[in-house]
Amino acid sequence: MASKPGRRFDHRKIERNVTILAVLAFGAVAIGGIVEIAPLFWIDSTVKRVEGVRPYTPLEQAGRDIYVREGCYNCHSQMIRPFRDEVERYGHYSLAAESMYDHPFQWGSKRTGPDLARVGGRYSDEWQVQHLKDPRSVVPELIMPSYAFLAEHELDTSNADGHLKALRRVGVPYSDEDLKQAEADLKGQADPDADHADLIKRYPKAQARDFDGDPKRLTEMDALVAYLQSLGTMVDFKSAAPMEQPR
Repeated sequence: MASKPGRRFDHRKIERNVTILAVLAFGAVAIGGIVEIAPLFWIDSTVKRVEGVRPYTPLEQAGRDIYVREGCYNCHSQMIRPFRDEVERYGHYSLAAESMYDHPFQWGSKRTGPDLARVGGRYSDEWQVQHLKDPRSVVPELIMPSYAFLAEHELDTSNADGHLKALRRVGVPYSDEDLKQAEADLKGQADPDADHADLIKRYPKAQARDFDGDPKRLTEMDALVAYLQSLGTMVDFKSAAPMEQPR
């Protein structure tokens, strides 16, 4: 004789009873949420720190604010994915620690133009300025608009310390000395005749020079180019262990 089949759970009772279904669904979501969220209360950070990553200088931060203000992130991401084609074109894949002081970070999925995560140092200041003033003069097929007006706008330095204070409140480790020297740092980084020793001591690898080609004026162009030239330069990937290529 064939054996009698075992008793099976009848899901129709749950599926036909809205109250039971809602309670069980809520329980499943609650358990899943607790499993995902609870461990975060027992760890200091979800981001592994990487040597070399530092907060932006006041000038770089001002440039970043202009970058966000002008909507550059709508066409340029700052996230290199761990795929062979991305790594070969742009460089080492992006690390979470590289954006740990970004508020908000510039990761994204849409690219009308190239990714800018490693653009720092790839082009000269003169190229960056010309590219921003007249994009098609350097790359004829570009659809990017002109930002020549940045070279005409004086950079507002009146609240340099206020910007850093706000960022410190959300976790960016600016020191009291950084806040005290914020305005001087903002002006001095783009002044080729200034003493940059203290700035570079507090902000390692900071680049100090005239960025827009007009050393007599501090413009929004100075700030934006300073920010672009800093991208991807803080972490020394050349001295790190070779990255295993994705298969």
